[in-house]
Amino acid sequence: MTKKTKKMVIAAVVLVLIASGAFAFRKPLALLAFDIFLSDQVENTLEKKSYKPLEGDLTKAENIAVQTKPFSVLLLGTDQRGNEPARSDTMIYSVIRPKESKVLLVSIPRDTYTEIIGKGKKDKINHAFAFGGQQMAKDTTEALLDHTLDYYATINFVGLRDAVDALGGVELPIQKDIVNKGADHEKFTIKANQSIYNGTDALNYVRYREDSDFNRTKRQQVFLDQVAKKMMNLNQITKIRQLLDIMGTNLQTNMQPKFIIDLSKQLLTGSAVEITSFTVMGESMRLNGISYDRVDEDDLKFAQDLIDNWMNSATPTYQLLTPEDQVKAQ
Repeated sequence: MTKKTKKMVIAAVVLVLIASGAFAFRKPLALLAFDIFLSDQVENTLEKKSYKPLEGDLTKAENIAVQTKPFSVLLLGTDQRGNEPARSDTMIYSVIRPKESKVLLVSIPRDTYTEIIGKGKKDKINHAFAFGGQQMAKDTTEALLDHTLDYYATINFVGLRDAVDALGGVELPIQKDIVNKGADHEKFTIKANQSIYNGTDALNYVRYREDSDFNRTKRQQVFLDQVAKKMMNLNQITKIRQLLDIMGTNLQTNMQPKFIIDLSKQLLTGSAVEITSFTVMGESMRLNGISYDRVDEDDLKFAQDLIDNWMNSATPTYQLLTPEDQVKAQ
C-alpha cells in the first residue's frame, strides 16, 4: 500500500466514524480528517490568494498550537463591484479571546464623521478605505478608538453572498418584509419569517439602510453572529474547500495562514463561540448639504473601555464588560 493510498484509507475510516455518530470523539476525529484532507491545501490557498500584509507589518511569533492571548482584528466589508472604487460598508473593531471562545464586536457606522488619517481632513469614516485601502482604514479606526489593531480582514460582499449559499443559508430574525425602494437605491424585497435565508437575501439584509445607518449596523452584528454559529458546526468542515474557492481574492487579510488554521481548529474544539456586540452611536448632522453622524462621546468612551477590558488577558470572564454595563452606569 502506497503512502498516498494509506492516507486515503485512514481518512475514509475517520469520516465513516464521524458519520456513524461516534459523538464522544467527534471533534478530534473531525480535526484529524481536516488535517489529512485539507490543512495543506487551506494554507496554500490562503497564502496565494488572501494573505496581504500591510507595509511595516512585522513577522509575529504567532504560529502556535494554542492561542491564549486576546488580539484585535479590523473587519471590513466592502461594496466593490468589478473595478469600481470601493468603500467600506462595514467597519468593526473586533477583539477575539480564543481561550474563552469569546468575541467582542465594536461597530462604527459608515457615516461617522472623523479625521481621516493620512488624508488631512474630516470625512465619513468609510471613505478612508476608498482613499487609502486597508492601511488608511486601519489607521483611522485606531485614531478614533485610541487603540491599535493587530490585524485586518476584508471581505467583498460578493464573497459574502456566495459563502452564505455554500453554508446552506443562515437564520435571520426578520419579522416584517424589508423593502428597498429609495429612488437612488437598488430595488429588492426580503420576505419575512423564512426559516433560512440565502446569500442574496443575507447580503441585502446587511446592506439595507432605508431605516437608519445605525439599524443597519445592528443587522450586521446579527448576521455575523448567525454566520459564526453556522461556521462552528462540525458538519461544515467538508465545505472548507468550496468556501476557499469562493473567497479567493474576495478575502484579504494580514493574518498568516498557519495562524488562521490553528485558531480555527482551536475555536472548533472549544466551547461555543459567544459574541458581544456594541455600536458607537451618533447624531445625524449636515455639513455643506452632506449628511454625517456626529459621534456620541459617551459611546466612544465606553467603546474604548470595552476594548481595554477585553484586550487585557488578566480580565477574568466574569469581569468582561458588556453593553449592559453602560446602561447600569447611566
